[in-house]
Amino acid sequence: MACDSLGRSVRFLLAAGQSHDILAAPALIEGMTPQTLMADRAYDSSAFRQAIASLGAKAVIPSTRSRKTPIPHDPVLYPLRNRIERCFNKLKHFRRFATRYDRLARHFLAFAQFAVSMIWMR
Repeated sequence: MACDSLGRSVRFLLAAGQSHDILAAPALIEGMTPQTLMADRAYDSSAFRQAIASLGAKAVIPSTRSRKTPIPHDPVLYPLRNRIERCFNKLKHFRRFATRYDRLARHFLAFAQFAVSMIWMR
């Protein structure tokens, strides 16, 4: 999920449950025009950083501890990343979303879009 600077969801993408989110992240940001893209340490990959740079955005992603040459990130902007966590928290107030009652991915995605539209209307 991608959210704006106010913590409201702007784009959703369902990925397979057994795959890591970084595999779906380039498809999620494709076509977007952000100035800054913030993500946690798990999204630190050179390919994803190149995808962010191709959008003309600044990547605020801390380096993993295993990276030989750490890439610096903006320590002032990084704490604002919690807005995506708050966005997920707002969605989890919808019990059907939090417990994943829907068995089919298309039903879950449809309800997620409905819940996001309810949050936008507040």
